[in-house]
Amino acid sequence: MTITVPGTTTLKEFLKLPYVDESPAWEYINGEAVQKPMGGGKHSLLQKRLVAVIDAAGSHYEAFPELRCTVGNRSVVPDVVVVPTHQLPVDDSGDIISTGIEFAPAWIIEILCPAQSQTKVTGNILHCLKHGSQLGWLIDPSERSIFIYHRDRLPDLLAGADVLPVLEGINLILSVDQVFAWLKRG
Repeated sequence: MTITVPGTTTLKEFLKLPYVDESPAWEYINGEAVQKPMGGGKHSLLQKRLVAVIDAAGSHYEAFPELRCTVGNRSVVPDVVVVPTHQLPVDDSGDIISTGIEFAPAWIIEILCPAQSQTKVTGNILHCLKHGSQLGWLIDPSERSIFIYHRDRLPDLLAGADVLPVLEGINLILSVDQVFAWLKRG
């Protein structure tokens, strides 16, 4: 659902709105407040497993589900972001700041759900890449494929036994088939 909030024309005004962090999250894209659709079971399971497997790989990165990223006059809430631990914003007591990050994550992962526009989701990945992200994945459960985005080359479409690229320093070898095998039950 896309709405234009009356009287809200700037990112700063958007971030002050009381419902911005409701679930599902709201994003600020091209001057509009856009509410993300609910992902459903496949989406939730893939998101949960990705965060767990990335964190378990042991590195100086940490994976977060639904962490707000505000950069370059856009505020998005990707399904998973991977951020260098040293870049996490903390308050005076050392606790992570709950409002999200104000930079592009090193790695952005989006999981397409049927109610989402692939164009809008791809736009968010490309925006983050233009502002410093190194890697982007767009997972399409219905097609059992994953688009891979890098800053310096055309996207790749991976499927089946193709091994997925990860950030340097993350000890993880994962194929597209392994990702979608997480959806199987029984």
